[in-house]
Amino acid sequence: MKSRKGVITTVWNEFRHEKASKEVAAIYPNGLHATIAEFLGKNDDIECRLACLDDPEHGLTDDVLDNTDVLIWWGHMAHDQVSDAVVDKVQDHVLRGMGLIVLHSGHNSKIFKRLMGTSCSLKWRDGARERLWCANPGHPIAQGLPEHFELDVEEMYGEFFDIPEPLETVFIGWFNGGEVFRSGVTFRRGLGNIFYFQPGHEANPTFHNENIQKVITNAVRWAAPVTKRPEIFCPCVEPLENV
Repeated sequence: MKSRKGVITTVWNEFRHEKASKEVAAIYPNGLHATIAEFLGKNDDIECRLACLDDPEHGLTDDVLDNTDVLIWWGHMAHDQVSDAVVDKVQDHVLRGMGLIVLHSGHNSKIFKRLMGTSCSLKWRDGARERLWCANPGHPIAQGLPEHFELDVEEMYGEFFDIPEPLETVFIGWFNGGEVFRSGVTFRRGLGNIFYFQPGHEANPTFHNENIQKVITNAVRWAAPVTKRPEIFCPCVEPLENV
């Protein structure tokens, strides 16, 4: 294993929109995953690597996952092209302690739906203005953020959001069409911390926003594992005492 610096974070992205759309490429010329890794990498306690759909094993080999503390996932147009075998591996690592941050349209990814056990469906439309309200100001993910902040343009996601009851609701989004959404929610599956964060449409400069960057940076630190299990098993054991 290489020398580690803080929280080892793998930023995964389909990296398809940036190749297919000049509009998206102008916002994220090296891919939105590179933009995320760039601002995260400015922190001395976070080290980033990149992975994308077209890499061998989608960039999520056993070695990569074994040495990842937090996995960030962004997907949209190619959810069905993600290998079930890779989803199995990611799920296993989450259950054993790896943190997972799912961004925007990753709500419809195989891994998020697998871990939630629901359809994760929602309402949506393009071109909305969003105001994000901090619903849990004492939460580590909300530290250093104002009571609310706005995004001039973002894709609207609206309730009903078909997810299990969250462990915590950190942010609530309001849109100028009147819709509301549980925009930042946490879960725990096995030993793994999971954070879903709604903003991040590929055609908008969302990941260049300082408040969005602060949320994701805080989330990486929050999701980092306290401990990891090398495997999940059900041993047969002798009693500690005979009473």
